[in-house]
Amino acid sequence: MKDATMQIEKLSLSKRREKRQLLVENKLKFAGPESELSIYDTYRSATGVGLAADQLLFCGMVSGRKVMHHLPEKSSELFLPHESFVMPPGDYVEIDFPDAKEESPTTCLTIEISKDRINRISERMRDLIALDASAHNWEYQPRIIHQHHTTDTQQLLEKMVSLYTQNNPDKEIMLDLSVTELVIRLLREQGREVLLSYSQKDPEASGVIAAIHYLEQNLTVALDIDQLCRTACMSRSRLYVEFKKQLGCTPGEFHQQLRLKSAAEAISAGNSVTDACYSFGFNDLSHFSRRFTRFFGCSPSSYRQKFGNN
Repeated sequence: MKDATMQIEKLSLSKRREKRQLLVENKLKFAGPESELSIYDTYRSATGVGLAADQLLFCGMVSGRKVMHHLPEKSSELFLPHESFVMPPGDYVEIDFPDAKEESPTTCLTIEISKDRINRISERMRDLIALDASAHNWEYQPRIIHQHHTTDTQQLLEKMVSLYTQNNPDKEIMLDLSVTELVIRLLREQGREVLLSYSQKDPEASGVIAAIHYLEQNLTVALDIDQLCRTACMSRSRLYVEFKKQLGCTPGEFHQQLRLKSAAEAISAGNSVTDACYSFGFNDLSHFSRRFTRFFGCSPSSYRQKFGNN
């Protein structure tokens, strides 16, 4: 699959080296509307390199790996290709680059998005969509989010890198729309986490939350939409409308996403692909592989090679 890596490779490494001034965290910037893309190449292994965020930073790993240390929590996380890391405004981390070399630099990108832009989008979502979670009003919660890219997110990043780095006549408008989509994805992911948390604490809080709880408890069996409707006390049409509004997808799509994420966690913990497939309700290994590849952008076996036991 084409991804942001290929777009960055078009800015050939030799061309980026021409602009190089530093061996550690060499930075190439591209401006956009209320946003900025930066491509970082690191040519020498290093530890404790500081990164501060004045605005929200959406960080995507392109090649190599780094370890990010969150100083207030004194925690560390391995950061790998096809993963994103969202830093809230005012945050600070220190980064290690264990594998960076002159011939194979560690490369990542960041997209800086203004706080005002995020606030405007969250206000619009608040006006249009009310979640079944009283404490959540679509306001961005200033905390670090670390997640693996889905294929859709990876394709969005590919498009954004292309727009930032090329002279498209519609660049400003298309980047404006793409940044908005990226922020909506971030707020949607945050909203899902809130609903999932509510489903664990108070599974009877609402019909949708009761349905989410039911799906979480039944990952290994095929979706029974009639039982889900009874659990939510909704008609089939009403259930689909509420899921689209609250979660941005159908009940079946959400159930499959939960199963795939659980299977990926099992694979990264060291389980075999076959065990992960059958443990989470998939009855055909090739079908599971196709679904997994579509969602995560790589096959289950490739995922195991990259992330197993990390």
